[in-house]
Amino acid sequence: MEKMSRVTTALGGSALTGRTMHCHLDAPANAISVCRDAAQVVVAGRSIFKIYAIEEEQFVEKLNLRVGRKPSLNLSCADVVWHQMDENLLATAATNGVVVTWNLGRPSRNKQDQLFTEHKRTVNKVCFHPTEAHVLLSGSQDGFMKCFDLRRKDSVSTFSGQSESVRDVQFSIRDYFTFASTFENGNVQLWDIRRPDRCERMFTAHNGPVFCCDWHPEDRGWLATGGRDKMVKVWDMTTPRAKEMHCVQTIASVARVKWRPECRHHLATCSMMVDHNIYVWDVRRPFVPAAMFEEHRDVTTGIAWRHPHDPCFLLSGSKDSTLCQHLFRDASQPVERANPEGLCYGLFGDVAFAAKDSLVAAESGRKPYAGDRRHPIFFKRKLDPAEPFSGLASSALSVFETEPGGGSMSWFVDTAERYALAGRPLAELCDHNAKVARELGRNQVAQTWTMLRIIYCSPGLVSSASLNHSVGKGSSCGLPLINSFNLKDMTPGLGSETRLDRSKGDTRSDTVLLDSSATLITNEDNEETEGSDVPADYLLGDVEGEEDELYPLDPEHVHPEEPEYVLPQEAFPLRHEILDTPSGPEHLQDKADSPHVSGSEADAASLAPVDSFSLLSISHALYDSRLPPDFFSVLVCDMLRFYAEQGDVQMAVSVLIVLGERVRKDIDEQTQEHWYTSYIDLLQRFCLWNVSNEVVKLSTSRAVSCLNQASTTLHVNCSHCKRPMSSRGWVCDRCHRCASMCAVCHHVVKGLFVWCQGCSHGGHLQHIMKWLEGSSHCPAGCGHLCEYS
Repeated sequence: MEKMSRVTTALGGSALTGRTMHCHLDAPANAISVCRDAAQVVVAGRSIFKIYAIEEEQFVEKLNLRVGRKPSLNLSCADVVWHQMDENLLATAATNGVVVTWNLGRPSRNKQDQLFTEHKRTVNKVCFHPTEAHVLLSGSQDGFMKCFDLRRKDSVSTFSGQSESVRDVQFSIRDYFTFASTFENGNVQLWDIRRPDRCERMFTAHNGPVFCCDWHPEDRGWLATGGRDKMVKVWDMTTPRAKEMHCVQTIASVARVKWRPECRHHLATCSMMVDHNIYVWDVRRPFVPAAMFEEHRDVTTGIAWRHPHDPCFLLSGSKDSTLCQHLFRDASQPVERANPEGLCYGLFGDVAFAAKDSLVAAESGRKPYAGDRRHPIFFKRKLDPAEPFSGLASSALSVFETEPGGGSMSWFVDTAERYALAGRPLAELCDHNAKVARELGRNQVAQTWTMLRIIYCSPGLVSSASLNHSVGKGSSCGLPLINSFNLKDMTPGLGSETRLDRSKGDTRSDTVLLDSSATLITNEDNEETEGSDVPADYLLGDVEGEEDELYPLDPEHVHPEEPEYVLPQEAFPLRHEILDTPSGPEHLQDKADSPHVSGSEADAASLAPVDSFSLLSISHALYDSRLPPDFFSVLVCDMLRFYAEQGDVQMAVSVLIVLGERVRKDIDEQTQEHWYTSYIDLLQRFCLWNVSNEVVKLSTSRAVSCLNQASTTLHVNCSHCKRPMSSRGWVCDRCHRCASMCAVCHHVVKGLFVWCQGCSHGGHLQHIMKWLEGSSHCPAGCGHLCEYS
């Protein structure tokens, strides 16, 4: 969408006018360049090479330089530059290694002037000398830079960087003979065109390839570089050694960097991938861009300020096949949306909190923060680089000191060192870890381990037949509890459906009705059972009759005829003594429905035996009816996510390792990897290297389990001949002696080996420790004073 604001800039009698606008190209652009009068722009790419006039309202195509019926690789451009002294002179870098110059003053349709075919690979960059009309410099993927004199047909100088491919070359604006070049290996080189044999200076600027560079138009020694490490660095080249003055952190690889005219600390950047926006940075504020242009929908490949003395207009080309003119006034300013709040922990446990001045009210009695707790060092105050931005967004800083011991993480270290994650049965692991958590005062974690043991560790199953047999003998083993049922709540067909077939001795769970409110808890002494309506003095047994009856445990109170039941006072608070027992279900129904009957009497009536069918039926044993562990998988996964969201990744990772495949399939791989890497990072912060390695080794995530397989190469020299050992065995290839002999017991060390870095002698860890307790001399007899700490 085009924005309608316009700007007019006076430049030495001429005026630049325009607005934010764009035009659609025939193909993606790889590079752009502006002529010296800021009235035209050339766009070059793999399938496009055109010149557009920049008018006040739009771009107008003026010339198409791709002429001829057959496409030529010479026209496939990786870079283009317009000479700033001769408005008719252009140069392009072709992908086939050819450097082509173009003369727009030629009367024919074909404007091609000269071809230089000395490079063997793609030419990445071409650059004209700022004051010399006939000097052209190129940098290629073959690692060479060549200087061409346009009055001759071949190069006059070849510069070898003795490195990988050259990504950018730029002549210095202030030093006539100096140019800078950037390389794939992260180096930046400064050359004198009069000395092609060696560079004047070389330094490592970035961690990875350096894609671009640009000399400051005003400050003589300032060089800006951008690389794949997502950084833009400003170097002072006037010092004996290159000095890094500023570093801007971006969010993607930096493909282009251009200083903003008339603004000493501003530069524009665009990314090579991922990020489509163009940013203008103030190098004194390296984390928040001063302006941002968001018009492109694909990667921006080329940027150029329209005039070397105008900071308002920026031109850009993109892979989305658009050419844009950006007005600085229309750019969005991220600093206006920046969050001025921040929170950070200090080295000594202090918490620093920054918020807007308007949100932080002045509190009386607040002590000023003492700052650094080290001994004071007096030095001259440096200027704060953020002072120019104090009016844009300012924050008030508050520092809170923690109570002594309040931020202690000793529980984390103790838990990590004492937890058992493998090598035992699951039940023992859960019990051990629950005990550790309970001793450290983490009761919720201990309860979680106990619940996991109950869910995943099945006890021995007990059959209902043996259970009833033990009851008949007066055994006190735990039984599942069932509730009583009122007669009025039952359907007429309930008796036949719930009767157990004792002749066959089989029980079915689908014919057993249980009250959901019954609590399945057994007491070891069998004195009282919670959650059941049945008195604790009574149990259900088997008889030879057809009905199920309620029998007392005490055989002395068993009556051969119609018994009289008395409910214990501790079970039901009776209002009066029950003297008679109803004889039929009709009487029970009437009495239970009578408004004159109390609740206790109705409950007592429901417990009486009947002739027609059983009121109570025995259910399955507790362990027969247990749910499978897979039933709780969703609950266990929710529990792990709960601990992870609370910041306790230690618990989440420990449960993942202990349960293994039981829960691994229910949690996505990316989440597991995030938990593992967070926990390993915490362990390494506390220097718990052994625990960290154990977690990596036991990891259920493939991406984590290979962490201890990288960068673990140990280069060992023979203790006798001092030559490097091969990785084929324990015997030195040169002296044919076993290099890892223990100096105390004179046996080969095949496990943990400790050696002195001074004399290279060593042996078993325990042997060396014991030896050095009584003597400080080397046990090998070399006379060296060894020390073990």
